[in-house]
Amino acid sequence: MHVENLIKMANQIGAFFEAMPDHEQAVADIVRHLKNSWDPRMRASLLQHVAAEGDAELKPIVREALALLRKG
Repeated sequence: MHVENLIKMANQIGAFFEAMPDHEQAVADIVRHLKNSWDPRMRASLLQHVAAEGDAELKPIVREALALLRKG
């Protein structure tokens, strides 16, 4: 899958969860969604892109979620 599609999908997920009143829970839910619903290759591709090119294209809430995802 092209990284542009992964970025678009991640931002759509972020848009859905950022409407939640509890920001920390929203970030955790994004991480859970990426772990449970995305193929490991999709996650790896997005994380590799962010490491190489930066995360300017991502919503701030998605950036937070990816930071947690990288930690484990």
